[in-house]
Amino acid sequence: MRHAFLAAILWGSAMTSPLAAQPPANAGLAEAIRGDMPDLMALYRDLHQHPELSMQETRSAGLLAAEARRLGFAVTEHVGGTGVVAVMENGPGPVVLLRADMDALPVAEQTGLPFASAARGTTREGLATAIMHACGHDTHMATWVGTARRLAAMKSQWSGTLVMIAQPGEETSQGAAAMIADGLFTRFPRPNVAIAFHDAATLPAGIIGYAPGPAMANVDSVDLTVRGVGGHGAAPNTTRDPIVLAARIVTSLQTLVSRELDPLDSAVVTVGSFQAGTKHNIIPDEARLLITVRSYTPEIRRQLLDGIARIARGEAIAAGLPEDRMPEMTVREAEATPATVNTDAITQSTTALFRSHFGEDRVRATRPVMAGEDFGRYRLAVPGMESLLFWVGGVPQDRWDAVRGDPAQLPSLHSPFWAPDAEKVISTATEAMTVAALGALGRR
Repeated sequence: MRHAFLAAILWGSAMTSPLAAQPPANAGLAEAIRGDMPDLMALYRDLHQHPELSMQETRSAGLLAAEARRLGFAVTEHVGGTGVVAVMENGPGPVVLLRADMDALPVAEQTGLPFASAARGTTREGLATAIMHACGHDTHMATWVGTARRLAAMKSQWSGTLVMIAQPGEETSQGAAAMIADGLFTRFPRPNVAIAFHDAATLPAGIIGYAPGPAMANVDSVDLTVRGVGGHGAAPNTTRDPIVLAARIVTSLQTLVSRELDPLDSAVVTVGSFQAGTKHNIIPDEARLLITVRSYTPEIRRQLLDGIARIARGEAIAAGLPEDRMPEMTVREAEATPATVNTDAITQSTTALFRSHFGEDRVRATRPVMAGEDFGRYRLAVPGMESLLFWVGGVPQDRWDAVRGDPAQLPSLHSPFWAPDAEKVISTATEAMTVAALGALGRR
């Protein structure tokens, strides 16, 4: 597809590929954003200092909802729990969804920032914990406000409907599903396009990155209960040791990726927890493996999950276990995250606009990552919808230069030390999200 398709054709027919007729008029955009930055940085510091755990983002949601109302959006709160939906209708045209996530992590901050979080809370499992915006969702929320301000101020330049959502529970893979289940695509305008960004710990601050096609992974959490016959550690011949059996399963699982997948396909099978036994001289009745499974396509996902079940059963048979003691495998479907896929048309058109607007040196094609992100649920819920999630680098330039661009030597996302160059992230992301939205909306 090419830029020559008119936006009017896109929303006026069955086509949903959001390609603008020409680059949006955005002269003075960077200057306008500079004028917003004192307010946006104050909001960022406030949000950073007052983080909230997944599905508990009441204060954050209230701040964003109030700002959207002030700008003239029709605002609905408590969508899918604490989610916010802000709609601005501005004549005929495409429906474009812009998303930011709001939740923080159960992490004790160690950045040393003057506005570092001292907040504490309780997780859904009942664990009392410190809380930190260790994934940068505070920059996402500040950008959401900055983008809403710019697009509201530029209504004379675009036509269509803008749906801006502030999503809860991304870190627990609950929020997108909860908003969809609460009528996101039935109670509100159904989008042709969904766009989001994420700050990045693998790019210098202010650099925009994108991965065509799959950008983030399918993520599955698998619980595998391995049964045996317990007994005295001094008489293992009278038992069927589930620890030995589970250890064999762990070893055999390594062949799923190395020997059963095409070498050009990417996947991860990691046993993150091996739980068994209580004492030195007791062989237990069972062991438990907690496994994370990552892939990019539905076909590879299915192959890996089926392979885990097959290997576990095969090793149990080899160990002489009867049918009623076969391993029990549970895939935590409620926690599963589908792959985030950047669809071709919106990816090509938007990154072309980015290069035109920011210059070639600030826009980079990047590799996909094996982390999960529930933004992919929106594309699956609206067949034919175009979808794009891009990165905005957050590593301060001096720190990037000090390690010669090796992100392995720097704090990652989810680290208690993650402290992005927030001003550069927010200003760049606000500009990029505005450019992307203008490119996807109709032109006046």
